[in-house]
Amino acid sequence: MFEFCATPKTLEGLTWLSCYLTTGKHMEFYFSFLTVLALLAIAAPAALAFGFGGAMAARSLHRPVRWFGSVYTSMVRGVPDIVFFLFFVIALDQGIEWLTHQVICPDWSEPIRQGSEFKVCPAAKVPPNSASHLLHQSYAFALAVLTFAIVFGAFAANVLKGAMDAVPRAQIETAEAYGMSPRQSFRRILVPQMWTYALPGLSNLWLILIKATPLLFLLGIQDVVYWARELGASKSARFDYPHADWRLYYFLGLLLFYLLLTRVSEIFLARLARRFSHGQATRAGETLRKAAA
Repeated sequence: MFEFCATPKTLEGLTWLSCYLTTGKHMEFYFSFLTVLALLAIAAPAALAFGFGGAMAARSLHRPVRWFGSVYTSMVRGVPDIVFFLFFVIALDQGIEWLTHQVICPDWSEPIRQGSEFKVCPAAKVPPNSASHLLHQSYAFALAVLTFAIVFGAFAANVLKGAMDAVPRAQIETAEAYGMSPRQSFRRILVPQMWTYALPGLSNLWLILIKATPLLFLLGIQDVVYWARELGASKSARFDYPHADWRLYYFLGLLLFYLLLTRVSEIFLARLARRFSHGQATRAGETLRKAAA
């Protein structure tokens, strides 16, 4: 980046460090922080959508739908996250390629399962082998987002169902007495009221989701953990600026990043809780009412 970085062997002190921290690999390392933030920004609403659907299914009056909601929440919550991530991503990737193979290569004579190997015709590879590295990373990121959404959606479904059940039945009965249909009372009374009860559980899920983002490293995505390990290790062949084992410093930087992200989240969630508690017949709502009196 700097002109004096053209001759790295003559660099010393801060000039060496400035050149080292502005290499192309370090720029990818800095960009990987945006990858983590993008995962949180996309996976959290997606997980909430899965959770809302799961909660609605678990409360359904139709028994098959109710069973489906119960199986979804129980199955996903009962499997360790790392096992589900490794299994589901591989199964989904192979399922997509198998369907593509059936459409594009119907005359393929070789078996797809060849021992422990999974082989489809070259045209059915998703993404294609000739695709750019960015496309491969984007595809893996999309699979990761979907997996995060399904896993944390199961936990969110349990939280939202409990919050819906916590809303006093008298409020729903009052709405029905005023002529509201069940759909109207659900949309206007139950859903707005439930957030007060759901926010503590959803807040914990958000913090757990932050802690789970390093699982991207296990999915082959070049996230902050990948680059911290690669750049911090002692290497002399791949980099122009060799150094000793600096992984301690890189992972210390990740520790500070996650602590800062957690602290910012706690401040935002505390303000959100105060807003949802205002005017509610809860302990937090009564505290706000007495403070304003």
